[in-house]
Amino acid sequence: MPQRSKPARLWRKPSTGIWYIRYEGKRQLSTRTRERHEAEAVLARFIAERHLPAGPSTPDQMTVARALELYCEYHAPTVKHPAGIASIVVNALVPLLGPLSLSTVNGATSRLYAKRRNRAPGTVRKELGTLAAAINYCHTEGYLTAPVKVKLPPKTPPRDRWLTRREAARLLRAAYRNPRARHVARFILIALYTGTRTSAILGLQFMPNTRGGHVDTERGIMHRRGVGVAETKKRTPPIPVPRALLAHLRRWERDGSRFVVHVRGNRCGHVNTAWTAALKASGIAHCTRHDLRHTAITWALQAGMDRWAASGFFGVSLDILESVYGHHDPRHMRRALAALDLRKSARSPTRGRCSNR
Repeated sequence: MPQRSKPARLWRKPSTGIWYIRYEGKRQLSTRTRERHEAEAVLARFIAERHLPAGPSTPDQMTVARALELYCEYHAPTVKHPAGIASIVVNALVPLLGPLSLSTVNGATSRLYAKRRNRAPGTVRKELGTLAAAINYCHTEGYLTAPVKVKLPPKTPPRDRWLTRREAARLLRAAYRNPRARHVARFILIALYTGTRTSAILGLQFMPNTRGGHVDTERGIMHRRGVGVAETKKRTPPIPVPRALLAHLRRWERDGSRFVVHVRGNRCGHVNTAWTAALKASGIAHCTRHDLRHTAITWALQAGMDRWAASGFFGVSLDILESVYGHHDPRHMRRALAALDLRKSARSPTRGRCSNR
């Protein structure tokens, strides 16, 4: 009777200290690591993949970790910020939900995850949304026979923080007065005039390129996407530059740097430190860089900009404009006020007759 082979196991090579997986007798596979816990993770993945069915898996057969792995391996590289997906998967979802089969994912699982995660509701919703997207991807691509619905926490109310013109002036003044934060003053001006997102502003150059957008100061056009870069859900359409901002851009172009927002001629990767310093010096609290975008859209609607035009200029859907910014429009509820005025005018003749008597 032939001897049964031992199950897959770890073996450490004494000469190099690298861990190997031994299986089916004398066959072995390097884990390429000297750390035991990393080698154990490779072994667990190896065992799981060996027992995968040849065809699509049912929700009972596929684990959450496997669905997330497929999503990260094949879909994440196609998005603009794959590192964001990887961070959510590695740091949040896999440690808490990885071993579970997809058939056990339900409302109770989501509530327990939110309790153990102990983060803001918006963060938990974003993380569980990533899980839902991974499951839908696996079903669409044929890895999963049936979809599984993930119960998401309710949406948090949108922030309605925007700067008054006096606050914006204080913030700009504080940035200009600080020699180490003057580059953030450029960032603030562009954000207030155009409502462009942070990453798009920091990628702006004065010449066409494939890494970010560029400004055509001769024609007065801002292209917020790089040449050949596909559009995403966070729309960044080209826009005409407002006249006041265009004067600043032409002056900045004469400095010689190819980047619009730069530090000593080099591309500015972030403005976190300078932003914090400008906020502290201006005395403004509870304001984020993204609030500048809210401010630009709010000011535009308060000035009476048409919502269709605002949607195209700022790259915002009409639904978002209506639900988040609609109350800033001076025409908001105008029909309701007109109806109330009609009711009031219909009653006024009776009052007039009584007063004449």
